[in-house]
Amino acid sequence: MRFWARIFKDNRMIKDLTVTVDGDETRTHKVFAAIEKISYEFDIAAPIWLDLNIADFKKYSKVKFKTDSFIEEVFFDYLEFSVLEED
Repeated sequence: MRFWARIFKDNRMIKDLTVTVDGDETRTHKVFAAIEKISYEFDIAAPIWLDLNIADFKKYSKVKFKTDSFIEEVFFDYLEFSVLEED
């Protein structure tokens, strides 16, 4: 699976990253592995999946993590995470 993560500040994309996760894991495991890789590369804490985030991701294969989804203070307005390609 391929994922795309983008960080926005003041309605401008300031960083983006594409991550590929291969293997025989379930879709959920691949999503969490991608979030872990993205968090490491962007040097941020992994976001918390709120009920609204889960519903959006199930429906659209895309989610927007706002600042309230992070335990630590972040330097951006939101992180957008989406599926580019499924296995």
